[in-house]
Amino acid sequence: MRELLPTLLAWRAAGEPFVLATVVAADGGGPRELGAAMAVRMTGGVPGEVVGSVSGGCVEAAVIEAAAEVLADGRPRLHTYGLEDSDAVGLTCGGTLSVFIEPGTAGTAHLDRVHHAVERGAGAAVVTVTAGPPELVGLHHGDVLRANGYEALADAVARDADALVDAGESALRRYRLDGCPEPAALGAGAGSEIAASGEPDTVTVFFNVIGAPPRMIILGALDYAASLATVGRFLGYWVTVCDARPVFATNERFPNAHEVVVAWPHKYLAVTSIDARTAICVLTHDPKFDVPALQIALRSPALYVGAMGSRRTCEDRERRLREAGVTEHELARLAAPIGLDLGASTPAETAVSIAAELVAARRRGSGEPLRRTRGRIHR
Repeated sequence: MRELLPTLLAWRAAGEPFVLATVVAADGGGPRELGAAMAVRMTGGVPGEVVGSVSGGCVEAAVIEAAAEVLADGRPRLHTYGLEDSDAVGLTCGGTLSVFIEPGTAGTAHLDRVHHAVERGAGAAVVTVTAGPPELVGLHHGDVLRANGYEALADAVARDADALVDAGESALRRYRLDGCPEPAALGAGAGSEIAASGEPDTVTVFFNVIGAPPRMIILGALDYAASLATVGRFLGYWVTVCDARPVFATNERFPNAHEVVVAWPHKYLAVTSIDARTAICVLTHDPKFDVPALQIALRSPALYVGAMGSRRTCEDRERRLREAGVTEHELARLAAPIGLDLGASTPAETAVSIAAELVAARRRGSGEPLRRTRGRIHR
């Protein structure tokens, strides 16, 4: 949804009719996460442009066909696709996928608010009723759900939305009309059969959480940093480049960084926000910068801390860190030399090497070629 927002806003401003499809439940080996979205702009009742994806290509054609039906009668639909479907529609990778398809005119008044939240770096929850009594179908997308005497339900949904935004997780939940959650309240692994349920006294709600982007903090304004900033932005990180030397740390040298900070790296790390999704990449390979910065980075909650340097530089850096009081447990967190062994040579190749290691850390991958692994590809 984050990537689709500018396009959806442009279509709406131009008065273009469109349909929005969102993954609300997934079981098995599906390739997309909850909240994956695809939008179809309609021209003369037929698809004119498609952005986004719900399955990586397996069921897109079927969703586009359903989008035309949704636009024709203005009624949202919930479709479930699985391996047992026809070859043209089914998920050949296995599993099932439930996709909620709705007309853009019905539930997209929230887009401006969500876009503003994303621009501020804040999180937002897009709330959609996927099954329930007819009078509740219109309660869409993050509006305060207070209508027709369902205040308790509205309060319960609002509380869960806040909690899920804090956790950064999308989820499918089912409630009784008095606001009490059903015993089978669902999380990210929700079964598609629940997504399709519509018992008279219950309502099923999908929370599509668009969290604040994770941070990538690059210390050292080098050519390698420029390439890494480009790759980091492509991967969806909010990228900061920091260096104490103003002649190097300029916006012109790092057009793909969201911000360029002139400061001693350790002083910047001491005052900036670092959480469990943050990646810190130390590229200076100069002890006077590296050691004090890594002391802070390795004691922070950052997901990933990597440092560039030759084998000799890394050994010398570890010795200096030990002398500075860094423990073996803290040192074990350090990815140095930074990156995976891809044989990288150029700054661009090195950035890919670092990004690959970071993705593996974030998604808990092995870093092994897939042909050498067994089991599910998509965790």
